[in-house]
Amino acid sequence: MKKLLYAIAVSATIFTGCSKDDDDDTQPTKVPVEGEITGDITSNRTLAYGNYTLKGMVKIQSGVTLTIEAGSTFTADKSNGEDGLVVLNGGKLIANGTADNPIVLTEKSKIAGSWAGIIMYGDAPIVNSSTAVGTQVAISEDGLNLSYGGTNAAHNGGSLKYVRVEYAGQVITTNNKEHNGFSFYSVGNGTVLENLVSYKGNDDGFEFYGGTVSGKNLVSYGNSDDSFDWQDGWRGQDNTNWFAYQTGIGNYGMEVETKGINNNFWPKVTNITLKRATGTQTEAQSEIQLDAIQFKSNGNGDFSNIVIDGYTSQTTPTAFAGGAIQIRDKATYDNQVVGGKIKLTNVKLNNTPLLFISGAAAADFTLNAASFGANWAVTTTATGASLAKGKWATVDGVDLLANL
Repeated sequence: MKKLLYAIAVSATIFTGCSKDDDDDTQPTKVPVEGEITGDITSNRTLAYGNYTLKGMVKIQSGVTLTIEAGSTFTADKSNGEDGLVVLNGGKLIANGTADNPIVLTEKSKIAGSWAGIIMYGDAPIVNSSTAVGTQVAISEDGLNLSYGGTNAAHNGGSLKYVRVEYAGQVITTNNKEHNGFSFYSVGNGTVLENLVSYKGNDDGFEFYGGTVSGKNLVSYGNSDDSFDWQDGWRGQDNTNWFAYQTGIGNYGMEVETKGINNNFWPKVTNITLKRATGTQTEAQSEIQLDAIQFKSNGNGDFSNIVIDGYTSQTTPTAFAGGAIQIRDKATYDNQVVGGKIKLTNVKLNNTPLLFISGAAAADFTLNAASFGANWAVTTTATGASLAKGKWATVDGVDLLANL
């Protein structure tokens, strides 16, 4: 296999400050370096605070750590081909920004779907067949055709804090070569995901393909498919403060599935706000994709302190019913709803007149509050996500949390 070139060309870090005659204690201003990152990363590297060009599918190899200093910006250019930042299983990405100095990965044209975003692989458990949980593997749908899955629930892919991905979600072939803002393939709970923003991508904001990792303070803004999506038996247990704002084009606030496997584990998420702006339309006009939360293929979960706002039916260009909760198929209804494995408690509903959608092709079940029993509880006191404003959630002067 032809060896890929890894190159980083940077100028020297420059400091400017006051003269010796100044008697104040003003700190010198650190000037960002300029550079390019491309090819495979085969040895530990630290990228100083700077502005970098991201070229090609940059892959952090197993056993290698890439560290990025706070405030750095990476810019892809779709005219040069497919770009993305990939953390292979065994590799680590340490990208710890701050609220005022986030790490930003963007694209030159500022057009949704222009690059692949951040992709991370691990070997935490997935379910992808009827065999024993923890033994399965699957092949990625990002075109890299990499295997994911395993038994290492504590897999550690690094730490991402105050990181924003913009204009990603490149879709080349649907369900075969497509990307999200953030894609986590069987990532384990040793990985830290905090204060992340997926902004105006062409697919999902965040997608979890199995694994045990959890995400705190996640913002999905203006992504044209689902804001949050998972499959393969993702089971993160420490998720909190999720905010989805859908505007223009958008499908589900959360799409939940488990590849048809009726399992006895599920993720837990607290403090959720799912908001859909007036006039937002579903991406495809061939199926119902308007609901705040959709469950299918035995998807389940424990969700609490939820605010659902603005999920109404669509009249044009195609009339679709939209509401708070959709159950797509009878197996999910029987095994997960009636079986008590979907819990939706402390739910506040605004501008969402239709609560339940029975999405089965045949009318073989009717979803209502009684279907959930004690696992459905509506309130007027739910607060949803709680997030602190700052540069990490501001794009071109627009406060992404203004509608929270």
